[in-house]
Amino acid sequence: MKILVVGATGPLGLEIVKEAQKTGHAVTAMVRSSLAQFPQGVRTVQGDVLRPETLAEAVLDQEAVISSLGSKISFKPLTMLSEGTRNLVQAMRSKNVNRLICITGIGAGDSKGHGGFLYDRLIQPLLLNEVYKDKDRQEEVVKQSSLDWTIVRPAQLTNAPARGAGSYRVLSDLKGVTSGKIARADTAAFTVNLLNKPDFSRRTLLITY
Repeated sequence: MKILVVGATGPLGLEIVKEAQKTGHAVTAMVRSSLAQFPQGVRTVQGDVLRPETLAEAVLDQEAVISSLGSKISFKPLTMLSEGTRNLVQAMRSKNVNRLICITGIGAGDSKGHGGFLYDRLIQPLLLNEVYKDKDRQEEVVKQSSLDWTIVRPAQLTNAPARGAGSYRVLSDLKGVTSGKIARADTAAFTVNLLNKPDFSRRTLLITY
């Protein structure tokens, strides 16, 4: 499958690029700088989600898009994630690209309050409050689109080695759930595997050990 990875230069995005290539997909990584480095065989295209005019070429002829957009900690109102995703959705619709997998995180939407005491009481409200307000808006943009979407909310991400599919839980019903952690490598493998999982269409999923 021909896939575009947005946010490809971030730690999780790079894992997704590697996993997608390893599993036989034709991968295009969207980058803002031509200096970005990827494994041999990965095509790059320059683009910026906040510059809609650059997105048409990026999504052209793709069969699916995986968005791993990230944001630095901000204590001021933030709109990059939601605005950028809105631009991406519009570009996909204009080029008839229908499949979108969007990665947000634990604490977005109805997963708020399911990250554990330290995360829920300190990390998210004190450090990530503005980021997660925008992730909420980002998820609404995706859900209100006409695309074939899946939203993935990883637990707290680590750089630990992958444990494999049998090691983590995939949850939609969060009643009584407290998430833990999840390796970026496992998150990447799960996300890429969703490309072949039509039963997860238009669903929001938490992934955690």
